[in-house]
Amino acid sequence: MKTILLLPFLLLLTGLVVAQPLADTTVKLIPQKENIITESTIVKVQNLGTKVNSVLPELRPTVSADGNLLFFICENHPANTKYRAVPNAQDIWYSVRDSLGNWGEAVHMEYPLNMVHYNAVYWVSPDKNKILIRGAYDKGAFLGKGVSMCVMQKDSTWSMPDQLPIKNYYKYDRGRNSGATMSHDGKTLLLYMTPKEGSPYNDIYVCFLTPEGYWSEPKSIGKKINLPDYDEMTPYLAADGVTMYFSSDRPGGLGDNDIWMTKRLDKTWTKWSDPVNLGSPINTDGWDAFFTLDAGGEYAYLTTYDNTYGESDVVKVALLEEEKPDPVVLVSGNVYNAKTRQPIAASLVYEILPDGTEAGNGLASPIDGSFKIVLPYDRNYMIRATSDKFFAQSENLNLDSLIKEGYKEIHKDLYLVPIEIGQVVRLNNVFFDFDKWDLRPESFIELDRVVKLLDENPAIEIELSAHTDSKGSDEYNYTLSDNRARSVLNYIVSKGIAPARLISKGYGEMKPVATNETDEGRQLNRRVEFTILKN
Repeated sequence: MKTILLLPFLLLLTGLVVAQPLADTTVKLIPQKENIITESTIVKVQNLGTKVNSVLPELRPTVSADGNLLFFICENHPANTKYRAVPNAQDIWYSVRDSLGNWGEAVHMEYPLNMVHYNAVYWVSPDKNKILIRGAYDKGAFLGKGVSMCVMQKDSTWSMPDQLPIKNYYKYDRGRNSGATMSHDGKTLLLYMTPKEGSPYNDIYVCFLTPEGYWSEPKSIGKKINLPDYDEMTPYLAADGVTMYFSSDRPGGLGDNDIWMTKRLDKTWTKWSDPVNLGSPINTDGWDAFFTLDAGGEYAYLTTYDNTYGESDVVKVALLEEEKPDPVVLVSGNVYNAKTRQPIAASLVYEILPDGTEAGNGLASPIDGSFKIVLPYDRNYMIRATSDKFFAQSENLNLDSLIKEGYKEIHKDLYLVPIEIGQVVRLNNVFFDFDKWDLRPESFIELDRVVKLLDENPAIEIELSAHTDSKGSDEYNYTLSDNRARSVLNYIVSKGIAPARLISKGYGEMKPVATNETDEGRQLNRRVEFTILKN
């Protein structure tokens, strides 16, 4: 255990007296103060204990979306890469939470994550396959200021860090302190930097991922957040993509820097609600920053200097309802080869129907094909994996029709079908109205993928088939399915595919894939598929 090994060493050398917390849980009553969130209740602050915290400074926690992986900084630890060479050397450590909710022994990360004297994890993707770290690197070679990405590899090690290409980055980062975070969809980057040389004040900026793969020039998120002559820093964007928490020494706080909350009001990222101070016990009369939370939004993790084992500790705080972000859905699953049923590494894309706007991206683990993505409510999503020489069997998640009952977790496996003769692909995002065969507009995104497959593989010929459940007469079901299959064929032909490469056929209820005795089974039986006949 880190503390057991280190504590006698420090006591012998320095005679340091260690302040022990009163208990793992400190309970404080929220004060009633103007412009600060208040409620007549008691909020618990829980120290993560000696497996995470020590007599040394623990800083900058970053928790995964599922709440089971925590990165943080430990300063001046003898295991740190630059411990003897650089004062106040900061290295990345991590802890894993078990099924009982207990945090495991902190582990020091090795090369290539810890190389220079100031190291940090700024963000971890929901799938835990990508991390954003401090510093600009070129294939592992340190270049200076900036941010870089590392990706999980097949051997369970992290790739060499590579800098994010941000247009005109050095025009804005002119101070001593800077940092970043990213939206869970991987498309928006929030940075804090000092725009004026010699100034002690940071501002918060936003960048967007372009189709070409680089990041747009940093843009201030607006005067409501970036006040003149005040310090705005350490932004954290919640899983809803709307709620932002940040640290600031602006007027109205309890001490030095405090944690504030604001809501994004539009897509420009420059209009925000009035920032609200989160009050005590999240904020103290000292310096408060480095706020992070999981996708559920129940608990926040942050650095505190109050009632700690050492100089600073990582603690967990239960949030009040008005402090929480909007609820989201955490979708987890695995990507499989549909033929072999073996897991497969893949990229993930999720799009909004009916227009096909890309809502985000992710990675399936190269080890077991596992993935996690975060989806806000009020959207109809198509989710699919992508990999060379495979066609994705997409899935549909219509969260537009769900009432917001709070945070949910859904398991949904994804399948990639080899492009081979005899392989059958279910088209889960082809839709018809009840008792009709006219294609609904949200079907076009799915069918355009079939068109692209046929365009890129001119030798492929396919059969398009439609199926029903057992409700209704045989004749009715056959006619309905045959008309639906023909509607799909006609759409594909209208996009320039030769009719000779296509066959359409309705099978009615003749080929069930599940029982017709349940609603779930009947839903699976109502489907559109294509089969590769020639390649």
